[in-house]
Amino acid sequence: MTPRSRKVLGIVLAGGEGKRLWPLTRDRAKPAVPFGGNYRLIDFALSNLVNSGYLKIVVLTQYKSHSLDTHLSKTWRMSPLLGNYVAPVPAQMRTGKDWFQGSADAIYQNLNLIRDEQPDYICVFGADNLYRMDASQMMERHIASGAAATVAGLRVPIEQAPSFGVIDAGEDGHITRFREKPTDAVGLADDPSQVYASMGNYVFTTEALVEAVVRDHQDDASSHDMGGNIITNLVERGETAVYDFTRDNHIPGETDRDHGYWRDVGTVDAYFDAHMDLISVHPIFNLYNRDWPIYSWHDPLPPAKFVFDMEDRRGMAVDSMVCAGVVVSGGTVRRSVVSPRSTIHSGALVEDAVLLHGADVGRGAVVRRAIVDKHVRIPRGVQIGVDPEEDRRRFHVSDDGIVVIGKGDEVPPPDDAGAST
Repeated sequence: MTPRSRKVLGIVLAGGEGKRLWPLTRDRAKPAVPFGGNYRLIDFALSNLVNSGYLKIVVLTQYKSHSLDTHLSKTWRMSPLLGNYVAPVPAQMRTGKDWFQGSADAIYQNLNLIRDEQPDYICVFGADNLYRMDASQMMERHIASGAAATVAGLRVPIEQAPSFGVIDAGEDGHITRFREKPTDAVGLADDPSQVYASMGNYVFTTEALVEAVVRDHQDDASSHDMGGNIITNLVERGETAVYDFTRDNHIPGETDRDHGYWRDVGTVDAYFDAHMDLISVHPIFNLYNRDWPIYSWHDPLPPAKFVFDMEDRRGMAVDSMVCAGVVVSGGTVRRSVVSPRSTIHSGALVEDAVLLHGADVGRGAVVRRAIVDKHVRIPRGVQIGVDPEEDRRRFHVSDDGIVVIGKGDEVPPPDDAGAST
């Protein structure tokens, strides 16, 4: 079987609730959270599969999926003439009266999709991490190994092992043990200071995946999790291999600096830090790689506009990413990401911040070290990120002191909030 003749189905698990990203996930699923001005988190996983040449993809959704479904239907359309598709598949209770009881159960409840497509191999990817990956290279390694399942492993310092699912593997690459967040991890043979952390990306031979999820469904004690149950059980059977993503995966246009980049943005602070990396002089994650693009839907908006050029009223942005449809009208933007349709009015200061679509910052307002969700209006003179105690009284504040104003939240004017103008 040649690479061209292989039938590969991509399954993207996009039902995540994302509690640690609250309030950004209060009204949307985690994979639908906007990122980098123009994108949604799911765009990174889908772009990796598409760029790898895998063009038959189903996206399994569940939690507050409306905005995710809308984004997929608007953005991810491929030619039905060639049999290609990205299809959102909501929980349908096909096997009973239960919603998805875990990631493995999500696949079990949608075995009809596998039977209809009849693929030779299946890529099961998560939907909410930042990375670039050529899945076809992992596929080749999976086939060569003869394993039933291959797990993508990221090399991380051994000190971080308690934060990940950790893979122990022999010199031949076959996995000998898979443990969740171990405190006694053993380093790699070629570098004892590192361990393999599971990226949550898997390649399966189809028959093996079907058998595994059916067997898991029959186990009442199972939590029906892909990593904790499916992979663990296959490891015990000696049927899994590790794929060294850090060492072996190479994409067109990469540099030594961004090679092997992978980031979990599952907390507010990680999400904020990833944005601050984007606007640095030499970001680790390079959105400007034209050889491996990240695809998304871009509204038909005019270019960003900066107006007024007086000493006390100058529209300007420095060390920032400013998207289409933004108007900086006499305000100042520093070290920030400003998403489409946002407006910064005269005398306002946006500094070390992330503004999502349609945010409006009023005259003389200050927004510092904050994430402002879609269509939030910051009234004239309000100060955010200036007085920590006042911020905690009014808004959600992360462990690192990042203020988060959720979608639809009403920000009171200065007099009502007790802030000075």
